[in-house]
Amino acid sequence: RFQQVQSMMCDLMEWRSQLLSGTLPKDELKELKQKVTSKIDYGNKVLELDLIVRDEDGNILDPDKTSVISLFRAHEEATDKITERIKEEMSKDQPDYASYCRMSSSPTHSLYVFVRNFVCRIGEDAELFMSLYDPQKSTIISENYLVRWGSRGFPKEIDMLNNLKVVFTDLGNKDLSRDKIYLVCQIVRVGRMDLRDSNSKKYTQGLRRPFGVAGTWCL
Repeated sequence: RFQQVQSMMCDLMEWRSQLLSGTLPKDELKELKQKVTSKIDYGNKVLELDLIVRDEDGNILDPDKTSVISLFRAHEEATDKITERIKEEMSKDQPDYASYCRMSSSPTHSLYVFVRNFVCRIGEDAELFMSLYDPQKSTIISENYLVRWGSRGFPKEIDMLNNLKVVFTDLGNKDLSRDKIYLVCQIVRVGRMDLRDSNSKKYTQGLRRPFGVAGTWCL
């Protein structure tokens, strides 16, 4: 029973990551929600817990708003589905390492980054774009994390001082199997066209110019 529940929990964790990613189309999202609720109901049956009756969309039926007859029919339908599911599971001959394989293939890896300081003499405001980079394929494999840094050496939002944190999520085994992954920081200067322009001279404000880049091996 432990291995059976462990396997179901691995499936639920993987499906949860897909639901939270926000990248699924509406029809696939509805189908995945139904798979999740079906797996939960089946797990409750295995653990001898109470059966939860749901509507077609997988939402729990409210006994205060649903008639007794509707609840009874929904209970019968749910019981029949779970019984059929148990027969299907019993007919399958799954190896013992199935749960381990699902756990290892689950895209639940994350990378936590805490930015403590940024030391670079620019003289003007800057924008720092941090992302994960695959050097072999020469491509960025994550979204950018933006930090706005002031000209005085502090974050633009002073309340973010010592609180610049980001988690790069949804890193699967495909990402971990890459030869190397770098954390790359692209520096963009925001201000004058030329740093040599004096404050007394007319110049264009708010221009964004590439200033530098830094990288470190992280995975």
